[in-house]
Amino acid sequence: MRSGVGDRDCFGGCYFERPAEKLVLEGYRHWTAGYDTGSVVPWEMAWGLYSDILGSSDARVALAELSHFIRTLGRCAHCPLRAFPFGAHHICRDECLTLGIIAANQHEDARAAELCLGALACAPRAREVGEAARDFAAALSGFEQKLLPIPAGVIEDILMRARAPSGQTVH
Repeated sequence: MRSGVGDRDCFGGCYFERPAEKLVLEGYRHWTAGYDTGSVVPWEMAWGLYSDILGSSDARVALAELSHFIRTLGRCAHCPLRAFPFGAHHICRDECLTLGIIAANQHEDARAAELCLGALACAPRAREVGEAARDFAAALSGFEQKLLPIPAGVIEDILMRARAPSGQTVH
């Protein structure tokens, strides 16, 4: 993996190919697809991704935290969770916010975490979702899988762009 200036050059073209970002984004996509379809195939694909990057032992722990996070988030999301199909070269609002909350927790950016949490979860369950996100972020950090920071200003921009003229979210 490149570091320094190379990371900035790589941001647009291979940001989602970084192992940490791939674990979060593709993990989110696989896990939500499994819930949406009732098929274990996407979960098996998540296992393959996680075990390839982390090894079997660490993959079990990280997938348990991913599962808990997605399950907790899905129970209280303002709207049904949205995701592109795994492997897509696009990213939707919910995927941005998911990456944002994990990155914010890893980088101790309380403002960015608060913005993501407020946009993803209902107020009564925000604490529970926040804890699940922190646990998932900590597990990834423990396996040396740290996302690049996503500043609060970027999260604010994502939220502004996702709002329709009436102030309602796109979905």
